[in-house]
Amino acid sequence: MIRLKRIAASRTKTTGRKNGATRRTAGALLVCGMLALAPMTQTAQAANTSAQTAYPIVLVHGMLGFDTVAGIDYWYGIPGELRAQGAKVFVAEVAATNSSEVRGEQLLKQVKDVLALTGASKVNLIGHSHGGPTARYVSGVAPQLVASVTTVGSPHKGSKVADVLGDTLPDGSISRAVVVSVVNAFSSLIGILSGNNTPQNGLGALNSLNTAGSAKFNAKFPDGVPTTACGNGTELVNGVRYFSWSGNQPLTNVFDASDYPLSLAGVVHGEANDGLVSTCSARLGTYLGSYRQNHLDEVNQMLGLRDLFSVSPVTLYVNQAAKLKQLGL
Repeated sequence: MIRLKRIAASRTKTTGRKNGATRRTAGALLVCGMLALAPMTQTAQAANTSAQTAYPIVLVHGMLGFDTVAGIDYWYGIPGELRAQGAKVFVAEVAATNSSEVRGEQLLKQVKDVLALTGASKVNLIGHSHGGPTARYVSGVAPQLVASVTTVGSPHKGSKVADVLGDTLPDGSISRAVVVSVVNAFSSLIGILSGNNTPQNGLGALNSLNTAGSAKFNAKFPDGVPTTACGNGTELVNGVRYFSWSGNQPLTNVFDASDYPLSLAGVVHGEANDGLVSTCSARLGTYLGSYRQNHLDEVNQMLGLRDLFSVSPVTLYVNQAAKLKQLGL
C-alpha cells in the first residue's frame, strides 16, 4: 500500500486528467489490496484463538517435577504454544515429592491465586503423572473452582513400578531409609534449582502412587474414576468435566537416553504402558486415547525427542484446549 502511494506521488508532470486518473486507479488498487488482505488478517486472528478457553489453564507437574530448571521447562514448548493459540496458561509448582493430599493443598492455594489474578471464577487443570491425582484433590475439595480436569499418564489406580519399589524396600528396612533419604535430597535439589523451597516427602509420594495408596485416595475422591478395570469414567461430576490420555510405548526414540530405563521399568506392567503407568490405570473420565509416547514424551521431553511418526505431544495439549473451548470451558 505504501508503494502505491509513492508511485502516484511521483507523477507530477502529467496532465490534471492523467493525475486524476492515476489517483483514482491507485485508490482502487489500494482498496482492492485492503479487501484482499482482510480475509488473510481475519484467518490469522482466528488461528491464534483456537486454544482460547473461557477459563485459565493450570498445568500441574508430576513427581520430581518443576516449572523451569537451568532454562529447561518441564512442559517443554507446551505453555508457549498454548499461549500462541490464545490460552491463558499458568504453570503450578508443587512439591516434587509428597502425598497427593499435600501437593493438592499446595495446588489449591495456587489456583486461588490464579483466580484472584485473572478475575476468573474457575480454572482448567491439566496434570501429568502425579499431577493428575493432585488436580483431582482440588476438584474434590473445591469443585466450584474447577471447570475441568485433564490428566496425562496419571496412575489413577496405582503404578506397578511403585508397587515393586515398595516390595523391594520393605517397611523399617535400612535400604528403604537410604533410598527415601536420597530421593528427598534429590527432590530438595530440584526445588532449590527451580526456586521452590517446599518440603519434600519421597515416602509420601510412593505411598500415594502405589496400588494400595491409590485405592484409598479413590475412595475419598472417586469422581471420574472408572468402575471397571479398563473403561471410561463419568465425564461430568459435580460440575467438573474429566478427561484423560496416555502414552503406550516406552521406547520411542533410540537417541533419547531416558527411553532405556523407562523400557526396563515398563516390563513389570504386563500390559500396554508408558514405562511408569499402564494405559488402563491412566484412564479418568472420558479417555481420549493412547499414543506412541512414553512417560516423558507426554510432556515433550527429553527436549522434544520423541517418536517422529506419532502425533506431537504439543499438538495434543492444543487440541484439548480447543475441545475445552468448544465446551464453553
